[in-house]
Amino acid sequence: MKLLTTLAATLVLSPMLAMAAVPVMTHDSAKGKVLTDAKGMTLYTFDKDKKGISNCNGKCAEKWPPLMAKAGAMAEGDYSVIKRQDGSMQWAYKGWPLYYWVKDKKPGDVSGDGKGGKWHLVHP
Repeated sequence: MKLLTTLAATLVLSPMLAMAAVPVMTHDSAKGKVLTDAKGMTLYTFDKDKKGISNCNGKCAEKWPPLMAKAGAMAEGDYSVIKRQDGSMQWAYKGWPLYYWVKDKKPGDVSGDGKGGKWHLVHP
């Protein structure tokens, strides 16, 4: 009976654990090791943000889409989940919100680095 209870708990919790996994990886780029999403798309930070606070909203977020966190996502190690101005959730690395750059079209692109002097690759 104990085995069945453990197995049932594992089956119930497995989807929740998978949902909560940090969707960030490390990949080599033309500018060294960088953080990417699971598909290899490069992630960036924004100088106008503060730890735990995204200041890229509206039109800014159209050009620099946030790395959104799914419901149930949990902090793990250097990764945390922050609440955005609109109430949605976003992944952060060491407290700094993570974003994509719309002009990066394929895995490994790093064209957003240094954009406007305020956007930067995230090096682990």
